[in-house]
Amino acid sequence: MTIVPLSLPDASLPPVDFVVIDVETSCARVCSICQIGIVGMRDGVEVFAYETLIDPCDDFSPFNTRIHGIASEHVVGKPTFADVHAVVGGHLNGQTTVAHSTFDKGALAAACRRHGLPPIETVWLDSVRIARRAWPDLPNHKLNTLSRFLKISHRHHDALSDARASAMVVVHATTQTGLSLADWSSPTPPRTRSTPRPALEGPLKGQKIVILGSPKDGPLAQRLAAQGARIMATLGTSATMLVISNAQPFGRFIHAHADYRRAEELRRAGAAIEIVGEDDLLGRIAR
Repeated sequence: MTIVPLSLPDASLPPVDFVVIDVETSCARVCSICQIGIVGMRDGVEVFAYETLIDPCDDFSPFNTRIHGIASEHVVGKPTFADVHAVVGGHLNGQTTVAHSTFDKGALAAACRRHGLPPIETVWLDSVRIARRAWPDLPNHKLNTLSRFLKISHRHHDALSDARASAMVVVHATTQTGLSLADWSSPTPPRTRSTPRPALEGPLKGQKIVILGSPKDGPLAQRLAAQGARIMATLGTSATMLVISNAQPFGRFIHAHADYRRAEELRRAGAAIEIVGEDDLLGRIAR
């Protein structure tokens, strides 16, 4: 991996599949960039990193400083955005650029306008959208949540660390789904999965089951339907059971999942819905 000096010429950049950028701002004005972190990725590996503090030529709000730890004294003598615009453009222009949410894209555009500089010309990808497509059942797709879920080393609200974490979200999502960068740029395809038809008889006849952690048409759903259960696509008031799949990828976050919380709310309201693990349920029907 190469740590990129401020004055690195474009011709010296190693070839990349995509770059990732993260910025921190000093106040509520989105143009007030005070830190930039960029990483370049090739074949799932980081090949260069660039990071600098920025004098935002603006106020530092206590709220923002509490978030990222950067205060006015930290940027004394640091370059302004105008000073690093050419370097940032050298990394991003003509590339596919990933950012976690659209905030960084908007901040760069606003900083360019404020300083009267040309806009960054790049193809943007949102790693929040990528994560939602790869892991739709996670309780949220914040970068710190994804980092814990994927076991990524991460220091939240440090621009370079955030950029590295976002890069690894893309790498893991590509491995998880088999989708390419071009695929991520395309619209999300409609879901066409249907639930299996329940058997006419069986120990689970009459049960309306929502499965948490594996597909509604997967092996567990097929097995439960073969025992008479009706597999439900969504958790509503008619559901009688929420089954936690052994394959669920959420670990300790399972209790924060929307379906789990919804089932608990229904139980507190008096609904006859049970929350049960896959092994417990299969053990019952095997007796």
